Amino acid sequence: MGEKRIAEINTMQTELDELIARVCNGIEDKKEEKKCLSRIEKLRRTLSKKRSGSKLSRDFKRDLVSYSFIAPNFIGFAVFTLIPIIFAFALAFLKWDGSNAIEFMGLKNFKRLGSDVFFKAAFKNTIIYCIGTVPLTMIASLALAIILNQKVRGRAIFRTLSFFPYVGSLVAVTSVWKMLFHPSKGPINSILYHVFNVPLDKLPQWFSGGLVLLSLILFSVWKYMGYYMVIYLAGLQGISGELYEAGSLDGANTWQKFKYITWPQLRSTTFFVVVMLTINCFKVYDIAIMLAGGGSGELTTSATVLVYYIYQKAFIDWDLGYSSAVAMVLFGIVLLVTIVQFAYQKKTSD
Repeated sequence: MGEKRIAEINTMQTELDELIARVCNGIEDKKEEKKCLSRIEKLRRTLSKKRSGSKLSRDFKRDLVSYSFIAPNFIGFAVFTLIPIIFAFALAFLKWDGSNAIEFMGLKNFKRLGSDVFFKAAFKNTIIYCIGTVPLTMIASLALAIILNQKVRGRAIFRTLSFFPYVGSLVAVTSVWKMLFHPSKGPINSILYHVFNVPLDKLPQWFSGGLVLLSLILFSVWKYMGYYMVIYLAGLQGISGELYEAGSLDGANTWQKFKYITWPQLRSTTFFVVVMLTINCFKVYDIAIMLAGGGSGELTTSATVLVYYIYQKAFIDWDLGYSSAVAMVLFGIVLLVTIVQFAYQKKTSD
């Protein structure tokens, strides 16, 4: 070890001892104390590095090991998610068909949205779908959770049956629904025709026209209420039974127990359910394709949603810039709704 390094080590050690003694004697100024502690930690690391003669400190080596565990997941996230998202933001202001040269468009892609009939239809359908699906799914899953949280015979079987639509194959369950609601061969329309005497020409077309969104909403509620039922069940089982006992002693009936005990205790659970439902509803694509896409997989104006419209403009019309602009609008809507929900949750919790 050279004389210069020994001198540096001695100087640092002296400074370190002085700082430690100063902290031990007490420092009234909290900011000054924080600076001293930070300086002590830095001096310790530097001294350890100089004494060992290693170019890399022990803490740095430990950090490298930690980053090596994170790296595979982060690299995959960066390549397949982060970089495409950044590129999509940039592409919203460009014109590109995937093969020719990229042209700068500025805000022209966003200006096109105002005169695009198909975008307006997709936007309206997505909003209607969200407004219908979110509250109905929340109410159905909460009611199911309350019922199956009671001590009833065979509740484990009913819980499993309620959860089955969620884990079932989407292709399979949509095929069953299309068979049940088939305009001419489905049992639903057969009952309407034979039992309720509805004329053949007035039988509802469940997956076209004005009823298609209703069918999508009902199917989504049926498929996903089992998943959110499990979340509500976890919340219900976290409520202390002593609260209900105290309510009973005060003469509270079933509705009052729900209003003043169950619902307030489930506030955080409901917040999570509403946020997740809202995000998933804005992302709806596969259900619309499977139920209303027909044999060609193309959606009509009455059934098209924003994610399908993004796909259509990007990979059918190859208007990548415009599709990115639509995607940014969808991102902005979801972000805005989520921020409002978080702000409301914070306000009510305070």
